[in-house]
Amino acid sequence: MSATIEFYSAQAAKCTAEADASALTQVRDRNLRAAAAWQAMADKLLHTEKLRADKERAAATNA
Repeated sequence: MSATIEFYSAQAAKCTAEADASALTQVRDRNLRAAAAWQAMADKLLHTEKLRADKERAAATNA
């Protein structure tokens, strides 16, 4: 399965919702850490895709 920004963002939202629904501090904290990790993966993939698109655009311009 290919990782997508949408998948990572959905996982982050799911973890945030689970954190909001939790009455236990440790569970809430664990879900918030997981949400932050999923969001970081989404942000990194978005950045990578932007760099790739910029590189391809520059290569097409120079070709």
